[in-house]
Amino acid sequence: MKSSLALPTLLLAVATSPAWGQETRTVIQAENVRFAYAQVLQVTPVYQTLNATAVEERCDPVEEGAQEGSRLQRVVGRVRDALGGQDEAGGAAAAEDCRMVPVEREFRRPIAYDVDYDYKGLKFRSRLPDDPGNRLRIRIGVTPVVTEGSTQ
Repeated sequence: MKSSLALPTLLLAVATSPAWGQETRTVIQAENVRFAYAQVLQVTPVYQTLNATAVEERCDPVEEGAQEGSRLQRVVGRVRDALGGQDEAGGAAAAEDCRMVPVEREFRRPIAYDVDYDYKGLKFRSRLPDDPGNRLRIRIGVTPVVTEGSTQ
C-alpha cells in the first residue's frame, strides 16, 4: 500500500513546481517618489444642486370693503374683535386669508473643486475634495518602462 500513495504525492509535487529548467525570479523595485509644489492657476467649484419642497402658510390681509367671497371672514373678524381678540402687536386681530402653499427651494453646495495647476511649465487639471489655495503639494513618481526583449 505504501507504493500506491507515493505515486500521487510525486505527481502533486511535479504539478505544483515551476516548469523544468525555468527559473522564477522576483524583482522588488523601490519606488522612486518625491514631493514638490505646483502653482495653482484656477480653482472652479463643482456644485451639487438639491431641490426641496416645503409647505408654508401664506396669509393675505382682507380688505374692509371686500366682496361676497370674504363675508364669512368679516363676520369672524367682528366676533373676534367683540370678544377682545388681540394679535401679537397688541392691536385688534386683523382678518386674514390664510392657506398652505407648497414652496420649491433650490440648494447648491460645493462637493469638489476642479483645480488647474502648473508644474515646470506643464499644465494639469485634477478634481480635489478641498480648495488647495495658491500652492498644491504633488507627488512625483518615476518608474522605468520595461518591455519584453529589450536589451537597452
